[in-house]
Amino acid sequence: MTRDPKGRTVPGFDRHAFVCGHERSAGAARPSCFPKGSLELMKALKRTLKEQGVERVRVQKSGCLDHCEYGPTCVVYPEGTWYSLTDEATIEALLNHLKNGEIDQSATLEMD
Repeated sequence: MTRDPKGRTVPGFDRHAFVCGHERSAGAARPSCFPKGSLELMKALKRTLKEQGVERVRVQKSGCLDHCEYGPTCVVYPEGTWYSLTDEATIEALLNHLKNGEIDQSATLEMD
């Protein structure tokens, strides 16, 4: 059996956030999250969590989450909660979710 280089004996994260980093070509019929600053936002989320000492949470770039019209978009597992990160309130709600597992339903993405 392979040994974990970090010495873990259980899965490494309680929550895992994927931030869409997709970029469509110029003139595409649909928008994408990358031009809306999704990767800068992802880096800021990671930095904030690290500065606040939040552990057992992973934030990383994903490929297309297929909801770029609402973007930048993010999904958090294991809950499967979706966010449209377009204002400070939703970003704060996401950070709160990642830190303590509390989900503010008013800040989550509801697709029509």
